[in-house]
Amino acid sequence: MTVRLWDGATIEYSRSDAENIVVEIGSADAVRTMLLRPGVATMFELYGLGDLRILNGSPLMLLRAFDHVSVNRFVRDYGRLNLLVAALPFLFREGGAFSPRAFLGRWTGAARDGRKMIEFHYDVSNEFYKLFLDDDMVYTRAYFRDLDNDIHQAQRDKLEHVCRKLRLQPGDKMLDIGCGWGTLSMYATEKYGVIAKGVTLSKDQHDLANEWIQKRGLADRVTVERRDFRDLPERDYYDKIAAIGVFEHIGRENHDAYFQRINDLLRPRGLFLHHAITRRVTPDLARFDKQTGYQKAITRFIFPGGELDYIGRTVTNMERKGFEVHDVEALLEHYRMTLIHWHDRLWENRAEAVRIAGEEVVRLWLLYFALFVIGFERGVVNLFQTLGTKRRLGLSGLPPTRDDICRQE
Repeated sequence: MTVRLWDGATIEYSRSDAENIVVEIGSADAVRTMLLRPGVATMFELYGLGDLRILNGSPLMLLRAFDHVSVNRFVRDYGRLNLLVAALPFLFREGGAFSPRAFLGRWTGAARDGRKMIEFHYDVSNEFYKLFLDDDMVYTRAYFRDLDNDIHQAQRDKLEHVCRKLRLQPGDKMLDIGCGWGTLSMYATEKYGVIAKGVTLSKDQHDLANEWIQKRGLADRVTVERRDFRDLPERDYYDKIAAIGVFEHIGRENHDAYFQRINDLLRPRGLFLHHAITRRVTPDLARFDKQTGYQKAITRFIFPGGELDYIGRTVTNMERKGFEVHDVEALLEHYRMTLIHWHDRLWENRAEAVRIAGEEVVRLWLLYFALFVIGFERGVVNLFQTLGTKRRLGLSGLPPTRDDICRQE
């Protein structure tokens, strides 16, 4: 990696096994910001504003080339006194503007406003999401039966995988929580004959989903509403419930209410598929809920209010709230592959993305995808699907093996 300063000076971090990437620091103000607020969130801010630029590659290319061991060695060998002398002139400079994209602290210390948080992330523009998602616009982890499959096939395979786990049958009433653009609901209705309801808090998703439902002639069997699933009036009504990629938005103080409400909506012995990104658990459980630098960056610029659980607590809470857990599947490799596809597709379409959403949004999304690719590769984050039934006395009635889920057609 080469770091180029605003005055043309360069600093080289040599590594023979990676393509050299050039990073430009645009001003002395950027250095001041990094010194006063070191961390991932600051890097997001500077990259989004263009004060930190990657001149000959994408964010994922940079992270693959970056060798933090070499950088730490450089800082150690340079010496603290030399660093202090070099830093002092920057510390007394006037600071620059904060990123206009940041959610700031609008929700901190106040009641969570789920709708505003969802709108911040999802209502960027449907046209923006079309540039990097698959043809069906599925914005959750794909399922790669073959690692050479493209994102379109992998997302179709994911929809099929979810439907098989739920053991869908004609006439089943299915609830799709956080339904996105309604793709799972429409797929399940067309292939398995269910009656589906999807709920989302995003206006853009709601409007496009209903447009697609009308075009596909599914209005009598599929509905998508813009509402919080916790406000649904039904009880003991749905045969199957899918919550794919919604739990990350709930907030840890709402976990009990989340599982309890889903249990209330589900019929006895009904199936519930819980699909969520998790963090690697800390040795000291009391320290787990302390936000990391990555979390602070993601919640400020990408997912306001987003919080990740660890799988042990998820399973415990499901059991506490009346579910019998039958299956837990780790899908880390699949999410890593999905993010690479999203990153590369957005990178290829970045000119059109900038026209639609602005340069800052495009930079931040690219960096967000790249950071999570590295996070999955290092095992810092994971993705689990947890299948449970609403508990009652007697056997669950599920098949004794996974053969019906895993079979190839």
